[in-house]
Amino acid sequence: MTGIVASTEANEAWLRGQLGAETVEADLRERRRKMAKDAFTFLRAAYWRWVQVLPAVWRPATPGIVVLAVGDIHLENFGTWRDAEGRLVWGVNDFDEAADMPWPLDLLRLATSAQLAVTDAAAAEAGAPARAAAIMAGYVEGLKAPAPIVLDLDFAWLRAAVMAERSEVAWRLAEDTRRAFWHKLSPPAGDFGAPPPRLRAALEAAMPAGAVPVGLWPRSAGVGSLGRPRWVMRATWRGGPLLREAKAMLPSAWAVAHEGMPLVCRAAEAARGSHRATDPCLAFRDGVAVRRLSPNNAKFDVDEHLELLFSEEMLRAMGRDIAGVHAATAGAATAILDEISVGTPLDAAGAALAAGATALARAIQKEQSAVPPEWRKKKDGG
Repeated sequence: MTGIVASTEANEAWLRGQLGAETVEADLRERRRKMAKDAFTFLRAAYWRWVQVLPAVWRPATPGIVVLAVGDIHLENFGTWRDAEGRLVWGVNDFDEAADMPWPLDLLRLATSAQLAVTDAAAAEAGAPARAAAIMAGYVEGLKAPAPIVLDLDFAWLRAAVMAERSEVAWRLAEDTRRAFWHKLSPPAGDFGAPPPRLRAALEAAMPAGAVPVGLWPRSAGVGSLGRPRWVMRATWRGGPLLREAKAMLPSAWAVAHEGMPLVCRAAEAARGSHRATDPCLAFRDGVAVRRLSPNNAKFDVDEHLELLFSEEMLRAMGRDIAGVHAATAGAATAILDEISVGTPLDAAGAALAAGATALARAIQKEQSAVPPEWRKKKDGG
């Protein structure tokens, strides 16, 4: 396996080959800077490297049956949205790297991300068994009764975390957040040129009839998808503003690394699985994903919500929602439960998951430590 510099250069060359003139070179430099930040951010930024590192570390006697999996799962890849009935739903919200792979890999990556989110390595490893047990418990629950996590009646603790209490103070805070959101996503000043035609076409197609566009600009966001073009269109419609974001999609790095797999994007199929309640505004067209941006969507990040993300309830919910994704593969739920019952490749108690995540976290930490110091420079070269 080549070193991290050569591996990154090869991935960037592949991206340029796929995107051509659409490649956002400034964002590729930003991705390198994020890879240099810490091991957790490195994991998010370099899914292709995870795919390369995995075979040397995770060597089960049996890999597990193959399902359509998330791929690039981690603690921050969950959020809320409104489904077609207006219900508040929580779950996996990014399927950029979805591909057919053995079912344990999503759980291993989630557990590894939890290890890396703790800066104290000894503390991270000490907590690994409890976190793995919670993830596996939720996963088994989800396989036995796969369903989207709808917050309107159930999961009161999670609903309370994403919706403000109806107190005067909380209402003011919610209003401040809402105003800040629309201010942040107001059309910025400047001439940004024209977006790639396919992104403009996808955005225009995603607008409701009668919407009047008032702004169109590029956006740099996320970590793993940096380098791909991402544009936002703001419009007014029936008395208020609305936003849509378009992002270029590519085949999963998992498919690229495994000869014989179709080099097609599987995000739409995974996002619309039979056990999911999808945002009706999520659209896929001509290699572009379009999503709705809204202050009603909530996401918990590691820097501000680590205690919540590490709670047993949250980890169980994450495992449960991943199970719903996997269970959309025909016959998968029963077959996976059979494998778990005999303890291979992962056992129900989480012992194998904890051991695997610990080994993988160490490997990722070693990879991140090899990132050149000069990659830490800011985007402006400072």
